Amino acid sequence: MIELAPRNTSALNTGALARISGQPIAIAATAFVIVVLGIGSITLWRAYTGMAPETDRVVVTRQLQARTAQASEQLVEKTKGLEATQQESIDQLQVVQDQLLTVRRLLAAQQTDTRKLSEQVGTLTESIDGLRQSFASAQATEPAAPPSSRKRSVRSRSHAVKPRASKSAKLKRGRSNG
Repeated sequence: MIELAPRNTSALNTGALARISGQPIAIAATAFVIVVLGIGSITLWRAYTGMAPETDRVVVTRQLQARTAQASEQLVEKTKGLEATQQESIDQLQVVQDQLLTVRRLLAAQQTDTRKLSEQVGTLTESIDGLRQSFASAQATEPAAPPSSRKRSVRSRSHAVKPRASKSAKLKRGRSNG
């Protein structure tokens, strides 16, 4: 077999330990110097710029709180505006509903009146038809009368109207005198 590692490992380990044993102090000292330099540079940077990250965070937090408060106030105002608008819409809707009910009632009453009038017109039409038929049957049964009878009826009508006019004239004269 081939040996890969030397047989005298204890001699190598002792030499390596002797070399490393002096270096840990140097490594620790170097690390300490690096840490001290880092802290010093951070302190100098803060002192030079005049700003500390903590104060920046506080300022940013206050700005966020102010923005949040402003946004909340705006939301409250918009909500109140929407509530007012919604109430106005509800009121207008109620007015429209009341008007609609009134129009429906009026329409129903008008339809009832129209039906009554239609019935009355039908009754009057039947009465007129009955009168026409009776008049036609009366003319058919009577002998043909001379045209002078028509003149008499017109004259009798004019005489009938004149006394009424004279009564109304007397009433007017009486009122004007009294």
